[in-house]
Amino acid sequence: MSDNASTTASTSITGQFAVARAHAVGRIGLWTGVGLVVANMVGSGVLTTAGYMADSLGPLWILAAWAIGGVVALAGAAVYAQLAHVMPESGGEYRYLSRLIHPYAGYVAGWTSLLVGFSAPVAMAAMAAGAYLSVLLGVDATLSAIAVVVVITALHGLHLRTSSTAQDALVAVKIVLLISFIAVGLWTGSNQMPAWTAQQPTGLAGTLGSFFNSLVYIGFCYSGWNAVTYVAAEFKHPRRDVWRAMWIGTVVVIAVYLAVNWVFVANLTPADLARIKTEDEKLTLGHLVLHNLVGPNGAAAMSSVVLVALVSSLSAMTLVGPRVYAAMARDGYLPRFFAGRDDAAPLASVVLQSGVAIVLVLTQNFSVLLNNAGSVLTLTSMAAVVALLVRRNALLSVGVKVAAGIYIVFSSWALLFSVRETPSTLLWAAAILALAAGGYKLARRTAAAGMAEAVPVGAEGASRGI
Repeated sequence: MSDNASTTASTSITGQFAVARAHAVGRIGLWTGVGLVVANMVGSGVLTTAGYMADSLGPLWILAAWAIGGVVALAGAAVYAQLAHVMPESGGEYRYLSRLIHPYAGYVAGWTSLLVGFSAPVAMAAMAAGAYLSVLLGVDATLSAIAVVVVITALHGLHLRTSSTAQDALVAVKIVLLISFIAVGLWTGSNQMPAWTAQQPTGLAGTLGSFFNSLVYIGFCYSGWNAVTYVAAEFKHPRRDVWRAMWIGTVVVIAVYLAVNWVFVANLTPADLARIKTEDEKLTLGHLVLHNLVGPNGAAAMSSVVLVALVSSLSAMTLVGPRVYAAMARDGYLPRFFAGRDDAAPLASVVLQSGVAIVLVLTQNFSVLLNNAGSVLTLTSMAAVVALLVRRNALLSVGVKVAAGIYIVFSSWALLFSVRETPSTLLWAAAILALAAGGYKLARRTAAAGMAEAVPVGAEGASRGI
């Protein structure tokens, strides 16, 4: 891109940002933004993943994998910080790909957010929360999952201040509970370097293969570091605080993940870790640790920790995701009522996302959702990083380019692995592309018809040379 072209682009983007800000009053501060990042990233995955890794990886390999996953997340945050600075608007990949490639590319990303990016993780969190509620209260798991979605929908759809306050409270409780778990593990458990080895040693080549494969699942546990880019226009100081919230939130999560996994590998044997695959799906490594260190009451308390983590994550995605569809509605790619009012949450968009999530709860398998959601999310975020490199390469620092390279390499590996393990991912991607193509064509036709109706007869004739 030439200097003149980049200047023109920057001016255009600045103007578009001013329009977007007219639709949002700055309500989100730095620490609420950090909370959104933490809430989106931390679910129940960190409490189970190490159990699957212990088959072929020892404790140091497991900790190293979590550390590298954190580096990749920071690399993605570094690139998205640049994107957020250039385009401090709500919408995430929808906005970035629309500006950097073509509106259709952004439209595909918007549909991806609706069908997979947010609705599928909301459905997964609701399913898991329903399972825990069924144990704690003896209620039906599916009905509980739907009830959780409905309650959170009401929370985030009716009042902005209530939405923000409730989200902050959920994040605070989640962090306190996780820190308490870490403190119990460090205070009452072992802090010696564990000496156990993998259940099924495979030699160096096999270990490296298992190590790189585990990074795919760890990458999904770290997903959500870009959550604040979807609500950037609602920050009080978006250019200053969006990137800071991403970085601070990601660093906090890396520290928590490493500490939690240290407690696991230092206090559980390979046999304990293996139980995660063979026993009740509502069992986590946290349950095993607290049962060993504190007793049955500690294990029971862990269910509350997991439940809060799940509801907090579900809540954050319900707050963030609908801002994408609201942005699409303001741009004319969805019916106008999905945009909402300037002084209120986009209720129709919140209900739309929650409705899709409930359909997924009723029709889809948890593991299928997990594999397909992770793959498609990786594809859209990688597309945004590649688009930034192609369009603004000369303006990027060496550090951002290196971060982009790290993120692209990891994302490419994750996509190849996911498609190999779950070929149905290609069907999900094809379905999204087909729906987006039809919807985009219809939206363009509707917009063109609206413009034609708005042109006076005389002006229309003049424009045609009549």
